[in-house]
Amino acid sequence: MTRTEEEGVLFEGRPALVPSLGALLLCILTVGIWLLPQWWRQLSRHYRVTSRRIVVESGVLSKRLEQIDLYRVTDYTVDKPIFQRMMGTGNLVLRTLDKNAAELRIQNIKTDVVALYEQVRLATEADKRARGVRMVDFEQGAV
Repeated sequence: MTRTEEEGVLFEGRPALVPSLGALLLCILTVGIWLLPQWWRQLSRHYRVTSRRIVVESGVLSKRLEQIDLYRVTDYTVDKPIFQRMMGTGNLVLRTLDKNAAELRIQNIKTDVVALYEQVRLATEADKRARGVRMVDFEQGAV
């Protein structure tokens, strides 16, 4: 089997249209007008997380495709502010060794972010093993 045949999709989707309670209140107060720029912003972002890479497609009329291989991910953070938790959304922040994207934020996604974090963490470790990549921490000031 080739590498692409082994690749499985862990998450695919766009940011939530109404990601938090504050956004819902803004929508109600503006009688839905606030949804128009939010809808445009939601259309402009698409995330695809697989067992080998993370692909972020941005733009509506002009498109930009950014890809980060999972073996480059060094740290993970799950961010679920209270108003997002109330709406069932969250953020996954990944720190990488990629020079163009040292930090990748997968924001306002309507999924179990903690479960996605676990899947990405396990897939990252598996990808590092498959590629023979080892991460070494060096302490500053150690003699």
